[in-house]
Amino acid sequence: MLGRQQASQVTTQATKYCTYLEICVWQLGKTEIMSFFIEAIRGPRLFRIFRSGTTEGRNYEPKILESSADKVIGTIRFCWSFSYWTSPLLLGILYRRGHFTTEGIVNLGKFFFCVGMMYYMACFVRGFGRYMNPDYMAFLSVLVNAQKDFSAVNRRLLSGYDFAYHACPVLYKRSDFQVGGQRVQASMDTGPPKTLLSLPMHILSYICANTFGRRMAYPGATALVNTLVETPLIQGRAKLVEEMNGDRAKVGTADGNEIDTMFVDRRGRHGEAYGQFLVVCSEGNAGFYEIGAMETPLKLGYSVLGWNHPGFAGSTGIPFPDQEQHAIDAVMQYAIQKLGFTPDNIILYAWSIGGYPATWAAMNYPDVKHVILDATFDDIMPLAHAKMPQFAKSLVELTVKQYMNLNIAEQLKKYPGPLLLIRRSRDEMITTQDPTAIHTNRGNFLLMKILNHRYPKIVDDSSLSTLQEWTSVGKYEQDQLYVAYGIDSEWCETVMASYMMENPGAVFPIDLGRDFTDEQKKHMTIFLARKYMEDFDSTHCTPLPQQFFHKPWSPQI
Repeated sequence: MLGRQQASQVTTQATKYCTYLEICVWQLGKTEIMSFFIEAIRGPRLFRIFRSGTTEGRNYEPKILESSADKVIGTIRFCWSFSYWTSPLLLGILYRRGHFTTEGIVNLGKFFFCVGMMYYMACFVRGFGRYMNPDYMAFLSVLVNAQKDFSAVNRRLLSGYDFAYHACPVLYKRSDFQVGGQRVQASMDTGPPKTLLSLPMHILSYICANTFGRRMAYPGATALVNTLVETPLIQGRAKLVEEMNGDRAKVGTADGNEIDTMFVDRRGRHGEAYGQFLVVCSEGNAGFYEIGAMETPLKLGYSVLGWNHPGFAGSTGIPFPDQEQHAIDAVMQYAIQKLGFTPDNIILYAWSIGGYPATWAAMNYPDVKHVILDATFDDIMPLAHAKMPQFAKSLVELTVKQYMNLNIAEQLKKYPGPLLLIRRSRDEMITTQDPTAIHTNRGNFLLMKILNHRYPKIVDDSSLSTLQEWTSVGKYEQDQLYVAYGIDSEWCETVMASYMMENPGAVFPIDLGRDFTDEQKKHMTIFLARKYMEDFDSTHCTPLPQQFFHKPWSPQI
């Protein structure tokens, strides 16, 4: 009886007067306490506690110890990153100031030792601040359990938090790099072979690609951009999870990266006519699924799967072409194997440079329902030439072919299904001159290459000038040309339908047009150009209006 009374008194006293730390000490053994304290030190940042039932979502509020230590840690990491990428300049400055002497090196060593001690002390203080915070410790308990056993229950509990995603377990792992028992197709061109004479140029090319090169192509993979957009990304995830019941998951690739994905399931929802179709969105070079292309198909009621490029936000890796291929392959397999969508119910939608992984997926999953490419180019080489100085032309070509060979048109030629291209008439990013030079928009060249591949007997030397004239003007002028040429849409449709009936099972390229006159070829070329490409009077980064996202025209080949 005395023991029960004492226990009751202790419980009451602890609940009434003790701090959170004292409660933890009272409830846990010394080993567990130390283990949780260590986990608090090395644990991920917590951003938000999502809405659950009647409980409103709220941003996580760190205590003063944690927030102050976070600022110190963030400053040190930024300075280290900045000094790493400016190291050639810094080393020159240090050398000129005489720091490469014995005394200078000793002083530098002392400086770095002090900074290191400050960093680890800040980590310790931050861990203590987290340990004193009930919200963080509740999250940490859920995270530790999920890392030990990623069961459905633990995953559901963990999905109630938004945190630094490196700590999240992988839900689906792509174990190999094959589709239907066949190794998937990789890039078409790996550049010229290495020789002894070309070795210096190859070394320089490697340095360019791995420093400023890939950062110019994919600024979204830089620490600076990820830091600048952190708050909008947190807000975007909160909207997707809390308002649209989005399901965030980590997908493992065959090459060891971890891809951050977000799935919004509209299947079976009342009033969602397109919910049975899944739109897989591939973002631009500074785009993220939280604030990117997902918005348009979501408004239309589609099920949507967004993902971030390697190195973007919660995804690991570097956005080189081979890692992009592995990433989209893992995302496609996740959609098919885990989410339960068949390829014929999957739509590939990409914006800008996202056209590369999207067309790679189209090439390797040719049974997808259709492909929509917005503000996408044909090949990165002409854009690289336009952005870099002329004297570096040879180096640019070698670097692009070896490391950034984004040959979208060549990949798209291997996709036989329905296709819609959206050109932005004031696009400042994928024109090789100023945005008003619409004839230099690389979307035009993507259209030309695809039409020439699919209809070689129609889009040939006799009609190419007509197609160039068509792509050199905006929508209003195109409508005028359509009337001026006297295009008979009914005749074009009839001819196409007759060919399909006479050639069941035909695949691209087709020989329709072999008996056309030059005038008929020109008419059919403009007809096809109008069917395959739509003009959006906009700059590069404007959100795509809903009316442009629709099923593409198809000759039913």
